[in-house]
Order: sequence, then C-alpha cells, then structure tokens
Amino acid sequence: MTELRKRGGAGGGEPDSTDNISDKEADGEDRLGLASEGEGDMEGECKADTPDVPLSNDNTPQCLNKALEGLSSRWKNWWVRGILSLTMIIGFFLIIYLGPIMLIFVVMTVQIKCFHEIITIGYRVYHSYELPWFRTLSWYFLICVNYFFYGETVADYFGALVQREEPLQFLVRYHRFISFTLYLAGFCMFVLSLVKKHYRLQFYMFAWTHVTLLIVVTQSHLVIQNLFEGMIWFIVPISIVICNDIMAYLFGFFFGRTPLIKLSPKKTWEGFIGGFFSTVVFGFIFAYLLSQYQYFVCPVEYNSETNRFAVECEPSDLFVMQEYTLPVMVQNVLRWKTVNLYPFQIHSIALSSFASLIGPFGGFFASGFKRAFKIKDFADTIPGHGGIMDRFDCQYLMATFVHVYIASFIRGPNPSKVLQQLLVLQPAQQLSIFNTLRNHLREKGMLLPAAPEE
Repeated sequence: MTELRKRGGAGGGEPDSTDNISDKEADGEDRLGLASEGEGDMEGECKADTPDVPLSNDNTPQCLNKALEGLSSRWKNWWVRGILSLTMIIGFFLIIYLGPIMLIFVVMTVQIKCFHEIITIGYRVYHSYELPWFRTLSWYFLICVNYFFYGETVADYFGALVQREEPLQFLVRYHRFISFTLYLAGFCMFVLSLVKKHYRLQFYMFAWTHVTLLIVVTQSHLVIQNLFEGMIWFIVPISIVICNDIMAYLFGFFFGRTPLIKLSPKKTWEGFIGGFFSTVVFGFIFAYLLSQYQYFVCPVEYNSETNRFAVECEPSDLFVMQEYTLPVMVQNVLRWKTVNLYPFQIHSIALSSFASLIGPFGGFFASGFKRAFKIKDFADTIPGHGGIMDRFDCQYLMATFVHVYIASFIRGPNPSKVLQQLLVLQPAQQLSIFNTLRNHLREKGMLLPAAPEE
C-alpha cells in the first residue's frame, strides 16, 4: 500500500526504483504499508504517504456566490447546503410521483455514480504505474454484478412477462450460469493483466473493486428489494436518514459545543442527540401520513395484462388503524388509556432509532476513508455537499438494515411471488402442483368433492 501511496503522491519526484530491486524486495512488507510499532497515527503521516488526489473544486453556482458574497464562509456554507438540500428534497418527491419504475432507474443511476467516485480515487493512483485494465475491469465487474442482481429481480417479480418472451425464458433458466461465466471471463482477464513487480498493487486494486461492489451494488439491490415490498419501505427509511442528517447539522450548527468523534470533528453530541429526537418524531408522523394511502403501502407488482406496475391491494394489518392500551406510567402522565395507531408507526420508531444511532456510523466510515486518502469529499458533484457518495454513505447502511428488518419481523408468505415462481415451471410440473393443491383443499373441506362419474 505504501507503494501505491508513494507513487501516487510523489508528483514528479524521484523515479521509481523497483527496476533495480528483486521481486522479493518489491513485494516486501514495507511496500504493503504495514506500519511498524513506532509509527504514528494518520495525522502524523507525511504527505508523501497519500495518493495525489486533487481537492474538490468549488462548483457553487455563480448566482449563489454573488447573492451570498457578503456572508462569512460559515454562513455561506449554511445557505448553500440549505438551498441545495431543499432542491434535492423537492426532486426526490417529484421522482416518487413519477412511480416505481423511475425510482428503480434513479437507484441504478446513483449506484453507478457512487461506484465511479470510489473507483476514480483508486484509478488516479493506479494509472500512474501505467498498468493495464484496472478501470476497464472495474466497470466490467460492475456490469456483471448488476446483470446478476437485476436478472434475479426479473425472475422473482416478472414471471408472467418471462413466460411470454422466449429469449427471456432462456436467460432466466440459465441466469446464474451466464452470470458466473461473465464473471469468470473478467477473472481470467485480471490474471492475464498481472505485471511482474506490481503483483501486490494489482491485487490490492482487485480487492478495492470488489469491496466497492459489495458496498455499493449489493446494497443498491437491497434498496430495490425494499421498494417491491411497498413504496413506504423505500420512502420512509430514505426520508428519516435525510431528516437525521439535516437536523443533526442544524442542532450542531446552532448548539454544538461537544465533539462527538475524531473522524468527523464537526459532528457534536448536541447535533447527535437533537437529530435523534427530531428523527423519531418525524418518522412517527411521516409513517402515519403514508400509511393511509394504498399507493405507498401496497407491494409493487408487475401487471402482465396492462404491462405496468400495480400498487393496488387490500392493506395488510400493518397499515390498518388499531387501538393500543398505554402503559400505566404513560396513562398517568398523558391521562389517556388508549391510543389509535397504525402498527407501522411502531416499526417506524425502530427504523428512526437505527437511522439516528447506527446510521451515522456509515458516515463516520466514509469520513475515515476520506481521511485515509487526505480528501475532503468523494467528488464535487453537489455544491456544499460533495459527491453523491457523500450523501448516500448512510443510506446504504440503512437499506441493509431495512431489508434484514423486513425479513426478520415483517415478511410472511408472499402469494404473488409463489405464483411467479410457479409460472416458470414446465406445464407438467404446474399440473402436478395443481392436482396436489386441489386434493389438499378438498381434504380440508374448502372445495366440494369431485362429482362421481356416470
């Protein structure tokens, strides 16, 4: 890793001396960046130990710069972040209005952009060695992994469409074999690209690509899986993370005095605590509002007759108002014995608590990554905010939690998904299942016995 850092940060210094040393020396422990016992922490490392990653440029729109030129940098940043945050929130709700298919495309676009930002950091260093195929292979593996995950989604949720299209039937039947073959081709290309004296650097970058795929692509797929459970499982988690981010920033900006963590010096305990309570209240109220509409609570299903996504259903018990008896202690304080709530509102408290208490660690993880490479932001895509990855570091962790939460505490048997799987079976298999099910229902008395033949 030191090899990677020194070459990237040298910026035209002494030429690389690896040509004058043996393979064993070139691949030594020191070239991996393994710290000795007396080595200081990150803050004490010399600048030459970091890659030559350019600092983010100020890409604030000129009109905003002119309007805010009389303010201090602190308040200017506050207004820029506020205006851009409001713009992104409005855009988010506009995309929701456009429907599930647009949300899927947006998730995929965000995923690709986040992948690009992380891979670019490694590529700037790797490129200085003039070693082949890193960027090409990175994007190739991205395509392979997306092909696998989106293929799985098509097989699970679009069974009726698959049945109508012969090419899709072939692709679904052999989907995993095709995916493995595509990945194997990339694996072989990587092995063929290995260059003597730079093996460790190349394997380091190979691992870089795969960890990025794990963090970005896998968790993006979970976002889409959550969406199919009902748009409320997509909208509420994303909204409460946004709320927590905004409220923690506001409480920290106006009341912050006590540092929270060294990785993010601007984060304060006041912001962390204020963000927690604000997020729980927001999530509880927002869950109440969305639980009233079928459009948000119904599972997203593909209607083969209309070739459109359908979000119509009889809401499950999770989204039906129920009466709850309050604990005695709460009754004494509020003077209420019972309260009417949607059960989802109770689940929203768990989601909000995770977004406020554990979700920020996704941001701390990203801060540690950026400090390791001495960069302020992943990119400068959004003025005042940094790159797309800077905005979605907590969202990916939240998406994984929601997926696990649904699987553990919410999801029951899904008749629609079972039907989709039955539709891809051979006719003889479908007929066998039909006869078995019919006999079972007759034994239960739910179907009339077959009429005797004359």
